[in-house]
Amino acid sequence: MYNKTIAELAKGLRSGEFSSVELTKAFLARIKQHNSLNTYITVTEELALQEAQAADERLAKGDAELLTGIPVAQKDIFCTEGVKTTCGSKMLDNFIAPYNATVAEKFNNAGAVMLGKLNMDEFAMGSSNETSYYGAVKNPWDTNAVPGGSSGGTAAAVAARLAVCATGTDTGGSIRQPAAFCGITGLKPTYGRVSRYGMIAYASSLDQGGPMARNAEDAAIMLQTMAGFDDKDSTSVDLPVPDYMAGLGNSLQGLKIGLPKEFFGDGLNSDVAATIEAAVNEYRKLGATVTEVSMPTLKLAIPAYYVIAPAECSANLSRFDGVRFGYRCENPADLTDLYTRSRGEAFGKEVKRRILMGTYALSAGYYDAYYIKAQKIRRLISDDFKKALSEVDVIMGPVAPSTAFGIGEKIGNPIEMYLSDIYTIAINLAGLPAMSVPAGFVKGMPVGLQIIGNYFAEDRLLNIAHQYQQVTDWHVHTPKGFE
Repeated sequence: MYNKTIAELAKGLRSGEFSSVELTKAFLARIKQHNSLNTYITVTEELALQEAQAADERLAKGDAELLTGIPVAQKDIFCTEGVKTTCGSKMLDNFIAPYNATVAEKFNNAGAVMLGKLNMDEFAMGSSNETSYYGAVKNPWDTNAVPGGSSGGTAAAVAARLAVCATGTDTGGSIRQPAAFCGITGLKPTYGRVSRYGMIAYASSLDQGGPMARNAEDAAIMLQTMAGFDDKDSTSVDLPVPDYMAGLGNSLQGLKIGLPKEFFGDGLNSDVAATIEAAVNEYRKLGATVTEVSMPTLKLAIPAYYVIAPAECSANLSRFDGVRFGYRCENPADLTDLYTRSRGEAFGKEVKRRILMGTYALSAGYYDAYYIKAQKIRRLISDDFKKALSEVDVIMGPVAPSTAFGIGEKIGNPIEMYLSDIYTIAINLAGLPAMSVPAGFVKGMPVGLQIIGNYFAEDRLLNIAHQYQQVTDWHVHTPKGFE
């Protein structure tokens, strides 16, 4: 059962081939069997079985949606009422959320079964899932390799079939890069398409929740539930949500694909480049035309991002002060001691690094020199994308410059770690939607093809990914030992 997609499982549940309780028990047993991957921070076994029972009752009444009775998992950045929500940090190790994030509430309303909360880089700061207070997650394709980050627990769980699908968040590539490293499909929607209410903030102008699943069809089913306006989120966009399933079968004849020459220069592994080129050739066979585009400001994306994101994180994480909720140091001498020791003891090294970087960039005398300049560069990057997307329908390229690297390989070199997001960060700065689609393997490790679209064109991206998955089988491969 665990090798079936959402669509296949929904059909089986409706036909009575199996019940949601049976399905949920099978996944709970599988999570226990493969707990060495460290994908889950919290497994909500009792709650999952209660929700599965309720889903079976709903199915029996004929009042079911596609996600009713389907075992899913939530990245531990989404607040879930009555369930620990940690953000992968010691700071929130004792935090029980008193309410549901809008995304979590939407899954509940759809009748999905929550298996638990997934491991992640601390406060979503990382590209390898090694900064988590709960330890590194292992990549099921090679347990000595990272799964990517920050949504590494999500990617590894879906790849190892420890959840049918799961949520992720993407601030600079944190859905797409782990999806690529683990051989699954991940979609970062347009900024504002999915509510951020109850999603613990890292960088508010960049964060966006999205689906991570086996294939594009499942991602479409998830996004149908996740997307939509939310008056509790001031950045939510009030636009109609299209039927994402309806357009999956559309022909790609005449599709115009742009390949940025800046994506295929120095730093890209030659085998990864060859894999991406082979994937693009498949699109040519489907009727697409391919042309080169240029976006000269892309080289400025990483420096701009690592001013803007830390600046926003320094403001967002100021709320974790040991006073209202979360970790509090023992026996503080005074209020200043309470603040400094609580934050010093509870935040990890990477979080502290980014808070300090952001505070410096926002400080008097440096705000104009760094933060304002980075925002101006952000506009130039956005303009480059707008120009390119006026000439082509979508942009394609690699998700990452290499396949998954080894655990411990880059953790001591922050600059090298930051460069692993070189092809994803610019999309967040521009607020565009983008996907990672399994496109092949290099020395046994998955490679992801990145597909970037225009604002609110998620339906088109899903169609383009789905059509590719109809003529390739990279997305159905399962890591050895997890078949």
